[in-house]
Amino acid sequence: MNTDDVKKAAWSGALSNYGRTILRIVLGLVTFRMLYQGLSRDDFGFWSLLWSVFGYGILLDFGFGYAAQKRVAEGLAKRDWDRLSRALSTIFFFYLAAATLIGLAGWALADPLMHWLGVAPDKIQLYRPVTVLFFAGMALGFPLGIFPEVLRGLQQLKTANRIAMLGLVANAVLLALALHFNWGLFAVFAIALACVLGPDILAGFAALRAMPDVRLRPSLFSRSELFSTGKFSLFAWLNMISNLLRNKTDQVVAGALVGLPAVTLYQAGGKAGEMFGIITKQISDALSPAAAFLHAGGRRDALHEMFRKGLRLTVLVAAPLYTGGALYLDLLVRILTGEKQPAFATLIVGEILLFWYFHLALTHLVFKKMFMMCGQERRLMWQGLAEAALNILFSVSLTLLLVHRGWQSDAVIGVAAGSVLPTILFGWGLLWRWAAREVNTSPLTLFSSTIARPLLACIPMLATGLLCRALLGPTFGNPQWLPSLLGMAITGLAALAGIWSIALLPAEKSKVLSRLPARFRPSAP
Repeated sequence: MNTDDVKKAAWSGALSNYGRTILRIVLGLVTFRMLYQGLSRDDFGFWSLLWSVFGYGILLDFGFGYAAQKRVAEGLAKRDWDRLSRALSTIFFFYLAAATLIGLAGWALADPLMHWLGVAPDKIQLYRPVTVLFFAGMALGFPLGIFPEVLRGLQQLKTANRIAMLGLVANAVLLALALHFNWGLFAVFAIALACVLGPDILAGFAALRAMPDVRLRPSLFSRSELFSTGKFSLFAWLNMISNLLRNKTDQVVAGALVGLPAVTLYQAGGKAGEMFGIITKQISDALSPAAAFLHAGGRRDALHEMFRKGLRLTVLVAAPLYTGGALYLDLLVRILTGEKQPAFATLIVGEILLFWYFHLALTHLVFKKMFMMCGQERRLMWQGLAEAALNILFSVSLTLLLVHRGWQSDAVIGVAAGSVLPTILFGWGLLWRWAAREVNTSPLTLFSSTIARPLLACIPMLATGLLCRALLGPTFGNPQWLPSLLGMAITGLAALAGIWSIALLPAEKSKVLSRLPARFRPSAP
């Protein structure tokens, strides 16, 4: 592959990321409703608990999945198939050994785990086969899970996303049949696991077919390769831990210092921010394997150009979404929670966390995702751990201060504010200057060439939205549905006008117009 092929694969992969994400959100809502209505309260609670365990199972990855993506991109750039065969065989069979231990542990600890999760004694016998099946599927997910990462490293993100979308559709259809015909909880879990592992197997066939010179053999397992790959994997894993601490400890702090009702307030306000974060990280995820390929090939100019363009496009997506979300957050919270009058603390937490995710899109996402693959993993790990520690310190301190001042009901605001402050300090004080040095420019020049125009393009949207809220939304926190939807539509049109007239460069406008049908294109002068 040449540089142009990698660029094309990265941008088309980013678009397919958005398609997969939209499908995942829509089908996720549908399947959640089906399961909530189709299972008993006990069965649904047990389903939710086990899948939450599955989410934390990513910690057992130890960063080797990310390392596989990097090794494949480097192997593709250097055409070193023998070393890539050793690296992938080492990772795959290491995971296979770990999977055996996880499966045996799940079988042996099924009963104690159910006691720890609070399962009623009369349900333990019923849920034991489900628990054993779940841990067997979770174990198989480790070795099979490297194949989608291999496809990403091969710059075939579009193929990986198509296979994942096939699994999402199959999961929704088969779950609907299982619930309609009352096949039972075991069948529901078997279907869900099959629709996770099945796409991984398909990805494996596609990946190995694309690399005919690469082999997976136990004889190619190499201890030296394990240690060599393990160095990068450890840094990647610790960086993942720092992100988890940064993003997920707020609920723990809120529950421990304020109480469980505070966690509910925090979650209700933060859900819009979480969805915003999922949408805005798709471009940076797509650029990560491309960065590894360009770095391995020594194509620094192309890498720097991709970073600038990726950051600019990320902000071009994030800025109008953030502006609209901040203007109409009360309406979004009502839609997500069903509450007619969201609490004041919920709305303030929502605004703070929405800004937090927006700020991550400005300073963190693209740079950290790309340059983690470019030999900067050690420094990024220390930065991430320091930011996570400061996040916890600020959140605890601000929450205790508000509780001490007697603002018990609104103390959860301190938890959210404590997350924003370290992100601003590290984002502009460290990461932005670091990024400017990496691409051989000044921080101000980098800002003006990537972020300035998308932010300026949101001014018409902001002015229009504030005017609509003043005229159509009678009360903040309790808007009328029809006027609010009308205001959102008008604000969205102002956003499109601002993006077209201010944010897009002439070459980008020409490219957009060239994709329109001939009868809609403006005639040339």
